[in-house]
Amino acid sequence: MLLESQRPPVGAEGHDRDAETCLASEMIAQDLPTGTVTFLFTDIEGSTRLLHELGDRYGDLLAEHHLLLRRAFSRHRGVEVSTEGDAFFVVFPSVPDAVNAASEAQRQLFRHAASGRSSVAVRMGLHTGDAELFGDNYGGLDVHRAARISSAAHGGQVLLSVVTAQHAMRSPKVSEGIRVKELGRFRLKDLDESEQLFQLCIDGLPSDFPPPSALGGTVQLPPRLDQFVERKKEIAELRSLLARHRLVTLTGPGGTGKTRLATEVAAIASGDFPHGVFFVPLESITEPDLVPSTIAGTLSLREAGMRTVLETVKDYLAHKAILLLLDNFEQVVSSAPVVSEMLLAATELRVIVTSRAPLNITGEQEYPVPPLSMPDPTEPATRPRCADMRRSNSLWSERERSLQTSTSPRRMLPW
Repeated sequence: MLLESQRPPVGAEGHDRDAETCLASEMIAQDLPTGTVTFLFTDIEGSTRLLHELGDRYGDLLAEHHLLLRRAFSRHRGVEVSTEGDAFFVVFPSVPDAVNAASEAQRQLFRHAASGRSSVAVRMGLHTGDAELFGDNYGGLDVHRAARISSAAHGGQVLLSVVTAQHAMRSPKVSEGIRVKELGRFRLKDLDESEQLFQLCIDGLPSDFPPPSALGGTVQLPPRLDQFVERKKEIAELRSLLARHRLVTLTGPGGTGKTRLATEVAAIASGDFPHGVFFVPLESITEPDLVPSTIAGTLSLREAGMRTVLETVKDYLAHKAILLLLDNFEQVVSSAPVVSEMLLAATELRVIVTSRAPLNITGEQEYPVPPLSMPDPTEPATRPRCADMRRSNSLWSERERSLQTSTSPRRMLPW
């Protein structure tokens, strides 16, 4: 609920504006940090609407907002790069400084609103990267990424890039009462690949927000823990199949790279699915009856009333353009009718399946994944061929080590 700004006592307004001017001068006068820094962008959510509602009083509210934020930022070594209207661009020499400053600023705004003087919802975004100076300002992709992350936030929310989040989670200098929560992957405007976003959860402040404002829905795919052997031909073929068929099953024996290939295709195609891309791991599932509940868990759904889990899933998927990646389906192949029911209930749903055997249901398009091939040793040892051989050898070595160290149970089928 927004409260109109109350006019301060006589003389207080001039004092606040003097303090704001002094703080602004101090923050701007500092030299811009170089090297690896953390960028912070902020702005007021719904500022245009506030301006129309408050009229002349909006100036007082904006001055209070500026003073609160500048106090928090300056206490944590923030350097103000620029301010335009209600938007701040501030840079910090370290991740803990930026995280602590953003948290303190949100706390001060919350307390200020609770006092009844004014209430504004400020969204913030943090990203850590290289400081590329262009005259008296920063430029480059890292600045652009930080601005886009801020634009995806909601009022009162602080979003972080994966780089900033990882540093924050490891640093003992981050203040008590601050946690980092993973939100998933999202497509942001003008960025080629989806971004993994995190949120600061600050004790005493609201932490439940709608999904970040993005071009598409959540992209929940497993991180790539080892290198991906380039398979341009297979990716192109699978993208074409996915555009023409609603169910594409990648088949083949273990070790052919089905999961990695399917994940890569899903990531590339994520922009085509505005309601999200979801990876459903079935490797540890051996009971076919558990497939609907596993899918529901991935989608963060709960069973409602007397309805079955599958009915809840179908209701959710209906009228949504979603891509599901069902991995290791050979363990529960007898539950293939579940996939049929979902596709019948949700006409915009697309499903990619990885399995050692096809599902054998109507509408399925099987794609046998060829084994990873080693370059022919009789061919001339050209630089591209040597590079391919090194990548293949490296990937096989990584997989061998992964299998040797894995402790997760796996049901092996006779192939």
